[in-house]
Amino acid sequence: MNYSRQPNISPFAILIALICFIILMILILFGWPHYKVWKQGMDGQAALAEAEQSKMIQVQVAKAELESAKLRAQAIQLVGQAAKDYPEYRKQEFIGAFGEALRDGRIQQIIYVPTEANIPIVEAGKNTSPVQQ
Repeated sequence: MNYSRQPNISPFAILIALICFIILMILILFGWPHYKVWKQGMDGQAALAEAEQSKMIQVQVAKAELESAKLRAQAIQLVGQAAKDYPEYRKQEFIGAFGEALRDGRIQQIIYVPTEANIPIVEAGKNTSPVQQ
C-alpha cells in the first residue's frame, strides 16, 4: 500500500497563525468604527463641496440671466426710441413682418378692409342717398 505521509505542522507555526488571526480581529473590531466615522466625514465633505459647486453654478446662471435681461431691456428701449423718433419705423416693421409671414406661408388669406383715416368703412357697398321711386 502506498501511504503518503503528511507533513507535520509545528505547534509554533499554529501559535503564530493564531496570534496573527487574533491581532487581525482586534484591528478589525477597533478599526471598523473609526473607519466608518472617517468615511462619513469624507462623505460629508464631498456633499459640502458638491453643494458649494452647485451654488456657484446657480449664481453664475443668475448673473447670466440678469445680464441677458439687461441687454433685452436695452434692445426694447432702442426699438421704442426708434419708433418714437421715426414714426415710419413701425410701418416698416409691420411691412417686414408681413412679408416674412407671407414668405413662410403663415398667412393663408388676405382680406381687404377699406378705411378712411384708418377707420374701417363698414357701409362701403350701401347707397346713402334716399331711395328714389
